[in-house]
Amino acid sequence: MAENEWLIRAPVAEVFAILTDGWTYAAWVAGASRVRAVEEGFPQPGYSLHHSVGVWPLVIDDSTTVLQYEPLRFLQLRVRAWPTGEGQVEFVATDRGGDCHLVMREQAVKGPAAAVPQSLIDPILRIRNHETLRRLALLAEKNH
Repeated sequence: MAENEWLIRAPVAEVFAILTDGWTYAAWVAGASRVRAVEEGFPQPGYSLHHSVGVWPLVIDDSTTVLQYEPLRFLQLRVRAWPTGEGQVEFVATDRGGDCHLVMREQAVKGPAAAVPQSLIDPILRIRNHETLRRLALLAEKNH
């Protein structure tokens, strides 16, 4: 499982406001190109946001579904980007003196990407997720 962490210079509440606003997804998730729809009820478990991944003309339309959600502490998602497969991503937030220490974990769980050895896929996920957390921090810190 690939793991990244970041100290975001903004309160946990501001970070979670972004994480749980499905319409912001393409602004901070590296590789996401647009959000097509967000189901009423998101970020509650079972609800999805519908997004596109990639750059035109190689764009894949798919979805991300909430598996678990504990406000201001934990968010677990099932991310889909077929034909590459599905992944499970989780965010764990801790208050650090008014700032947000955020841990992001991701692993491929289904499809071709899940067949790739962890030793090969984890470094790629860590690079992408570093950029994802950098973008998330920029958004949260801009508003703070």
